[in-house]
Amino acid sequence: MFRSIKEDIDSVFARDPAARSVFEVITCYPGFHARLVHRMAHWLWYAKLKWLARFLSHLGRFLTGIEIHPGATIGRRFFIDHGMGVVIGETAEIGDDCTLYHGVTLGGTSWKEGKRHPTLGNGVVVGAGAKILGPITIGDSAKIGSNAVVVKNVPAGATAAGIPARILDEASKRPGFNAYGISNDQNDPLAQAIHGLLGHGMVVDKRINLILEQLEKMGVNIEEERATADKFDPNYLNKIVD
Repeated sequence: MFRSIKEDIDSVFARDPAARSVFEVITCYPGFHARLVHRMAHWLWYAKLKWLARFLSHLGRFLTGIEIHPGATIGRRFFIDHGMGVVIGETAEIGDDCTLYHGVTLGGTSWKEGKRHPTLGNGVVVGAGAKILGPITIGDSAKIGSNAVVVKNVPAGATAAGIPARILDEASKRPGFNAYGISNDQNDPLAQAIHGLLGHGMVVDKRINLILEQLEKMGVNIEEERATADKFDPNYLNKIVD
């Protein structure tokens, strides 16, 4: 247990540049306190002392603002930054080296017994305010953007953002740690689709102009078509989308 506690302290220094000393982490980090309380509550839960486990968990919530059900399974080097408002359900499973920010919910979508909460792989980062709901799986090293609502599986190494969450970069494996689960150079897939449609519209316009020019050379009167043509400015529209 002491080795695991030391790993938790080290993980704070690795992921929070504001941490200055071990004493500060031990006394001032609610995520660290919540993890300590959960270790004890989790042990009581599986020792069949379920009421005592729930009561200890309730005290931990009162002291830290973080609610972790004692039945939840959490791996090593787990870090909750800031922490206020984090909720982790009973059947949630969290792998090693995961990071959660404030306001994150690992919740359920059903009142049925059994697996109701998400499973997070190793190295997952979940941004502030994100909601991961249901018995879904978030793959290793995946990142969930702030305030995303995730209701479907997220592949390993992917980044999901939006409501409902969409995959931004499933194919790319971005090395290193991204605070809040998303970087500045990732585009919304809907924005990318709109840019593609605008580009296609430009090509269609060019083709129509060529057809009109050929008709004009053949002596066809196209003044009315020229006069009523829509003024299409793709560059302006692309700026609006961005």
